[in-house]
Amino acid sequence: MENVARPWPALWSLVIGFFMILIDTTIVSVANPSIMEGLNTDINSVIWVTSAYLLAYAVPLLITGRLGDRFGPKKLYLSGLVVFTMASLWCGLSGDVQTLIGARVVQGLGAAMMTPQTMAVITRIFPPDRRGAAMGIWGATAGVATLVGPILGGVLVDGLGWEWIFFINVPVGIAGFILAQRFVPSLTTHPHKFDIPGVLLSALGLFLLVFGIQEGETYNWGTIAGPITVWGLIISGIAVLVVFVLWQRFNKGEPLLPLSLFKDRNFSLANIAITTVGFTVTAFSLPLIFYYQIVRGLTPTQSALMMVPMALISGGLAPVVGRIIDKVNPKFITAAGLVLMSVALFWNALLMHPDTPISLFLLPSAVLGFANAGIWAPLSSTVTRNLPPRQAGAGSGVYNTTRQIGAVLGSAAIAVLIQARLAAELPARPGEGADASPMGFGGALPDALHEGFSTAMAQSIVLPAAVILLGAAVALFFAKPKPVQGWGEPGAAAAEGKESGADSDAVSGAGATAGAGTEKAAAERG
Repeated sequence: MENVARPWPALWSLVIGFFMILIDTTIVSVANPSIMEGLNTDINSVIWVTSAYLLAYAVPLLITGRLGDRFGPKKLYLSGLVVFTMASLWCGLSGDVQTLIGARVVQGLGAAMMTPQTMAVITRIFPPDRRGAAMGIWGATAGVATLVGPILGGVLVDGLGWEWIFFINVPVGIAGFILAQRFVPSLTTHPHKFDIPGVLLSALGLFLLVFGIQEGETYNWGTIAGPITVWGLIISGIAVLVVFVLWQRFNKGEPLLPLSLFKDRNFSLANIAITTVGFTVTAFSLPLIFYYQIVRGLTPTQSALMMVPMALISGGLAPVVGRIIDKVNPKFITAAGLVLMSVALFWNALLMHPDTPISLFLLPSAVLGFANAGIWAPLSSTVTRNLPPRQAGAGSGVYNTTRQIGAVLGSAAIAVLIQARLAAELPARPGEGADASPMGFGGALPDALHEGFSTAMAQSIVLPAAVILLGAAVALFFAKPKPVQGWGEPGAAAAEGKESGADSDAVSGAGATAGAGTEKAAAERG
């Protein structure tokens, strides 16, 4: 039986660390100019301050998810939180950009240790038919963090200096550690045999793929050094991941990634859908922020404040939606949320003109709030509903990995598209061919070019608007949630004990996911 405490205090304790991780994926972008000035470095180096973090965060997620199953999600979460907090202090004390980049790598590794454990714990302490509200909180955290990051970054940089976007993590991390140590239960571990070839293949494949996509625009999708090219890295990464999957298929021992997870229809489809969400959420903000700041003259903080309706509505409704999806088929809510996100982005594209009243953009921002509320909780609840406890970490690792890969793809694709549309819509600079970029006019865009720039940004935002519709189509094929059986029955714990000693990783139904009757009772108390 699992040693399960009250689940809601455990959830809120985990949300603190998860929120801190997500903020650090966006907060640095606001501080880039100050970091460049403070450390006397160039734009290429400062871009790596973010790239290094995202790379170190995305690559190990499959592995750290499995480590949580093996050593316990609480232990791995707390260890990751210590690494993340200490690395944050190191970041703030960095005296040169190389040190800062190194500290960001360590910070990313800490984040990778923590993230899968948040979903894994929720999956194991909340019964499947009562998990929606918990996933609603988890999803609202992700939505609100996208807004708070840039706003908080602007306030801290303007008031205290760029170092404080990292220093602030220290007291938050300490508080998060104390709360998690007290309220997060120590769950049963499972004696997995660690798949060393699988670890090496997955890490190498994901590194090559993510690095190639992430840095493609930096190297103009060409040569990096000598015979090494961007496309060479991407193709090599895909090839290594194919070998990884084949190894998982024919490995006679226990694989790092149980492919039987994908026999569950909803698990497979939800991973495809969250990839489109990661792509869209990352991609749409760049052209929108460029438009706000370069055409409309808003400050970074003012630009972020345009997202306030989205954050307030999303944060307020997500827990409500979470409770609803425990009672109805979540596929309709998910599909509606994804369609609403597409509608909001197309609406933004239509509004993008130099003379549009800026207040009108608050309307699609509000629609984005409704959309986000209908996306995060239903998706995360759907993907985890049928996971047995011994595979909660592995499943969470897959889900968060696909989300991060979607984000990397979105970031790379939107950068390429923006450059292409600017080259098409703006006149070439004298003596520089058709190379047009938003900062190609000394940082200030002449009024005569505002219409062309706005058109380029509007055209660019159509891409994420179209991609998210693919996610909506996928969501319509979700299977109806299976009835919950076995939670609270004494035989369930014995079945789980037998399963943890076997090599079979078949995903049957919620009946095989039972940990103990105390979990149900704990959820009811929450």
